[in-house]
Amino acid sequence: MSLLEPPALGTAMLPPGTYEGVVVLITGAGTGLGKGMAVEFGRLGASVVVAGRRADQRAVGIEAVEAAGGKAVGVAVDVRDPAQVAAAFDAAEEAFGPVGVLVNNAAGNFPVPAEDMSYNAWRAVTGIVLDGTFLCSTEFARRAIARGEPGAVLNIGATYSWTGGPGTSHSAAAKAGITNLTQSLAVEWAPLGIRVNCLAPGLFPHGDHHAALRASRPRGGEADADTIPAGRTGRVHELGWAATYLCSPYAAYLSGHTMVLDGANWLRRGLRMPEFVPVREQPGLAPRDA
Repeated sequence: MSLLEPPALGTAMLPPGTYEGVVVLITGAGTGLGKGMAVEFGRLGASVVVAGRRADQRAVGIEAVEAAGGKAVGVAVDVRDPAQVAAAFDAAEEAFGPVGVLVNNAAGNFPVPAEDMSYNAWRAVTGIVLDGTFLCSTEFARRAIARGEPGAVLNIGATYSWTGGPGTSHSAAAKAGITNLTQSLAVEWAPLGIRVNCLAPGLFPHGDHHAALRASRPRGGEADADTIPAGRTGRVHELGWAATYLCSPYAAYLSGHTMVLDGANWLRRGLRMPEFVPVREQPGLAPRDA
């Protein structure tokens, strides 16, 4: 037995038109979870800005939003570059108007033992995840403050920000920073009408996972269901529903919160823990050279 399946994809979780007239910019919205969130915002009437580095991925995100009855435009951005971030907001405003909701979804990750990690590898992940979230959030806030308008920021975190994890020192450290940054910005910006929250997903199988991450889960997809207390993995549109709620007027008093959506997986404990497997013996991580 497992937790119940959610209502079907395409079912509205919030009232129709909840985001009518609202511009939502989502980084990394051309693939995977970002695309899933973009679809649900679009379904609720938002004008969705699909922001990312690759034109082909942006096109996929736009197509998915439009297929759900929404409207979308793509803008190019490398979130590690302040000038490109500012230009992306300029492009979004030119297409749809001022951005009212920002979702910091762009991320990078690949499993590697810490002692094998180059500084460039470290910066590739922390630069996108942590620096990019800071740059996009502050650009968003400065513009909203100048207009005297409220807004909402949603950061995408991870449950291993509290625990760390083998082969993820770069990503876990960056995600821990995201959790803390969410709290700091929520306190600073609440008097200005800007809410900041975080969403920490569990396992949500989709076809856009990086090859290294797929290798780290050799069984893949729903085969991981037996490792989760809920008895199943997440459905991407469930994450989209959570994102649309956290940024909506129905969460107007909610700020500085990290919502974990993982079927109770990160909390599981037993009288006897599974056998410990060193990082280099885990799937997807090659043995160290002599």
